[in-house]
Amino acid sequence: MAYAYTNSKGRTYILHSRDTTLKNGTKQTIYFFASEEKEGALDEVPKAYEVSESKNGLPVLKRKAAEPAKPVKPVKATKPKATKAKKEA
Repeated sequence: MAYAYTNSKGRTYILHSRDTTLKNGTKQTIYFFASEEKEGALDEVPKAYEVSESKNGLPVLKRKAAEPAKPVKPVKATKPKATKAKKEA
């Protein structure tokens, strides 16, 4: 069963993917939503993506935001001990 998304207006869209070759020869997978199920329909949203809705109600796939790295605990800086200057007589 293909992944279906129903937008805020009540219309249902089916998620599809297609492998394409760009002008520079690089192969890339594109994802898109269509109102009818066609060749290339996907059963689930790819792991690195999430479904969002544009202002006009069309569904789009967006990359998930990278989880922020855990903050590293700062090491307390120590000041070098001051040495007393010797008095010359």
